[in-house]
Amino acid sequence: MAFNLEMYPISYLAQYDATTKTWNEKWIEADSIPYKELLHMEENQRQQIFQNRNQLGLPAVSYTSQYGYGVFEGMKAYPRKDGKISIFRPDRNAQRFANSLRGLYCPVFPEELYVKASLEFIRKNAALGYVPEYDAGWEKDNFASASAVYMRPFMNSEAAIGVGISHAPYVIICATTVSSYFKGGNTKAVTTNRIRATPHGTGYIKCASNYVISALAKKEAEDAGYMEVIYLDAQEHKYIQEGSSCNIFFHMKDGTLVTPELGDTILPGITRSSVIDLARQEGVTTEERPISIQEVMSDAVGCFVTGTAAGITPIESITHEGKETVFNNRVPGELGEKLQRILKGTQYGALEDTNNWNVIV
Repeated sequence: MAFNLEMYPISYLAQYDATTKTWNEKWIEADSIPYKELLHMEENQRQQIFQNRNQLGLPAVSYTSQYGYGVFEGMKAYPRKDGKISIFRPDRNAQRFANSLRGLYCPVFPEELYVKASLEFIRKNAALGYVPEYDAGWEKDNFASASAVYMRPFMNSEAAIGVGISHAPYVIICATTVSSYFKGGNTKAVTTNRIRATPHGTGYIKCASNYVISALAKKEAEDAGYMEVIYLDAQEHKYIQEGSSCNIFFHMKDGTLVTPELGDTILPGITRSSVIDLARQEGVTTEERPISIQEVMSDAVGCFVTGTAAGITPIESITHEGKETVFNNRVPGELGEKLQRILKGTQYGALEDTNNWNVIV
């Protein structure tokens, strides 16, 4: 399924009032059609409804639409084994969203308001049946094919043209149902000469403009027969940065789990942080440090990428300058599978949430 435009009927919108320095909130209810009723409609009717749901009333000409000046978040709500619904670490998304807005010199959306709106957003849409039901069959593949609610909070500037800074931005929350992020087939990765982020740039911000390069590099990799692309640093083109839109981890010969250290060119992923914590709780030595492509090609025995959409996705091989290094005979590594089982089991309520990361709606 991955991402689609079959958006949920109720969206959240707030706009900053620069005069009063307050956020004015409202709910956009495109319709109140229950999900089960939607399933029995003709296809053309459904598509018209989805089209209507995408009409959020945002300005067509803005700093966001013209220059990519905007930030967004990716977060998920999960149907749980106990029948409840939870959102995974929304406080961390709220914090990163606030930091991203600060990075754009934009009015900051209050973190407590972010969490409150997110919870109410799920409640309203769940009441119409738009949250998928828990399926015990998901446990068979460690929830790799499980469905969840993908929530997309994002910032859009007010109407504007000419390069500038937003003073009255909008914050919107919309959502759709998603399952597996990556397409089926191989899980091979290849390095790219494209640069995702430069020092003193916006790489640490979940900024809309960052993802143009990601889209181009990913398309080139897919056209060449790979699932994923890997970026190297801008200065020496030697040290690994990220995947196309994911953080990346390497399991080394000595048993250490290594991921590139955070800086202004690396996005501070919530899943990344969670995986580091879980690995350390399992007794795995975990390092955040610079790691070169040469070290990976010679000393890594496993690799996986992490993200809200990707979860923990294994990488079977990396090709760099025409040379391929294969991990674990192209079979997902034991460590990655274990961490996936714990992370997803916790998110879907199949395992105890010992870290108190889930917020019940």
